[in-house]
Amino acid sequence: MVVLKVTLLAIGLLALGFAGIAIKIWAKKDGEFAGTCASNSPFLNQEGESCSYCGASPEEKCKSDSVKNT
Repeated sequence: MVVLKVTLLAIGLLALGFAGIAIKIWAKKDGEFAGTCASNSPFLNQEGESCSYCGASPEEKCKSDSVKNT
């Protein structure tokens, strides 16, 4: 019986997490998360390379809006 309760609790928490992410995507303009450039994260970009998607350097703001419009 305890295993069933734990399983249902885990499924409920996962469903709550997915619902939260879905609501955040739905509420954001164009369904995008802010700050998606990997170049802005010191953990992902330890060598100081520019973003492969938008070309922004680690010091610059993400240029993804200008990439979409071109």
